[in-house]
Amino acid sequence: MRRGGLIQLVLIGLVAGAIATSIAIFVPWLPTPASREAGRINFVYWFTIIICLFIFSVVSAILIYAMINFRAKEGDFSDGPPVHGHTLIEIIWTIIPAVLVTAVAIVSAIVLAKDSHAGKNPLKINVIAEQFAWNFEYPGHHFSPYLYLPVDRGVELRITSNDVIHSFWVPQFAQKQDAVPGQFNNLVITPDRLGTYPVICTELCGLGHSVMRSKAVVLTAAKYQQWYAGLTKPATSAAGGAPGSTASIDATFKMNGCGACHAFKAIPGATGKIGPSLDQLKEDASKAGQPLDAFIEKSITDPDAYIAPGYQPHVMPSNFGQAIPKDQLDALVQYLAQHTN
Repeated sequence: MRRGGLIQLVLIGLVAGAIATSIAIFVPWLPTPASREAGRINFVYWFTIIICLFIFSVVSAILIYAMINFRAKEGDFSDGPPVHGHTLIEIIWTIIPAVLVTAVAIVSAIVLAKDSHAGKNPLKINVIAEQFAWNFEYPGHHFSPYLYLPVDRGVELRITSNDVIHSFWVPQFAQKQDAVPGQFNNLVITPDRLGTYPVICTELCGLGHSVMRSKAVVLTAAKYQQWYAGLTKPATSAAGGAPGSTASIDATFKMNGCGACHAFKAIPGATGKIGPSLDQLKEDASKAGQPLDAFIEKSITDPDAYIAPGYQPHVMPSNFGQAIPKDQLDALVQYLAQHTN
């Protein structure tokens, strides 16, 4: 290749690389990382992208250069001259990809090992998924519908499910883990950015899958301890308030995902349309021929006993009778009965 052709080849490669690099850098492909693990995963991503940009630039340069300088003349349908393989070039283009792939594998293995190590004295939290809500169990068997985490401390999440397969994902933490009935899958998170982030189910788990959301709240160590102290007060129930209080009932309702499937004007945010409206419980109890309180409790603990017209059976979980403590269930039944139309 002449010097002029080499310069042309290099210029084409630089232009192609610059365009591809601009697209990679200036388009916000990824959310801002909020954990050390996410930062490491992003490093692997960009490490791989840089290698890909280099290969793209070289291949694009050779391809465009060949199209410009070696295109066939119009009407020329003859075969090109036979060319014997170049042994040195073949060795080079075998060694270089092997080295690059090995480099990516080594970096990925190191990051994977670090991201699975929670460090000394990690905070252990059980993540319990069920249609269509998340529930988080903290040390001492204390529960919350939201995931609260202290910043800069290793956290080990033990993820399981009460019914079908779900999948835990916080985009800013850059990791996913399946919630499988009958087993615990671990996920390590070390939050390093204060804020509130969405908790999303990424495994199709039923009609309410799209609304199976919660939030992860990253606090300073002092504020986390203050929140945890409030969670563990003797007068506080697992649902987040004194048993029978509006706060406790509201938490029980939201913790178990009721508002994702049912509309209920008495509780803000309960706008679900998957199941029948809870604002018409008196009418539904009359149709079922049952006393209101008994009908409500039966509908929670044995949801297929009576199916409202226009709705499908086997959609609502049947384990709420065991999952919701008796005092909370009784308080919820009374509240629903008092606030329905």
